[in-house]
Amino acid sequence: MANVFKNYTGEATTGGATIYTIPASTTGILMGLNLANKTGSSVTASVQLGSVYIVKDAPVPSGSALGVLDGKLIAETGEAITVTADTNSAIDVIVSVLEQT
Repeated sequence: MANVFKNYTGEATTGGATIYTIPASTTGILMGLNLANKTGSSVTASVQLGSVYIVKDAPVPSGSALGVLDGKLIAETGEAITVTADTNSAIDVIVSVLEQT
């Protein structure tokens, strides 16, 4: 069984951006998930693992960041992390994952 640490990055959209999908034959241990507001206004953001919300409509003040995870989450093959914000191009996302194959 191989263990590989990886970071995946993206940008939240109003329609929901898929930041990371767990590859075939892989278990993903989500170690960290950070949202950073790049704008001059407060933005709300939501993060889902599959159809389950990790956080919903959380405010992220201007120039601030939000650490979404308070511990580790296990994700199975095919599950995806999707991030939605009320403003396009406002929130940068980074997901840190330990992939086990």
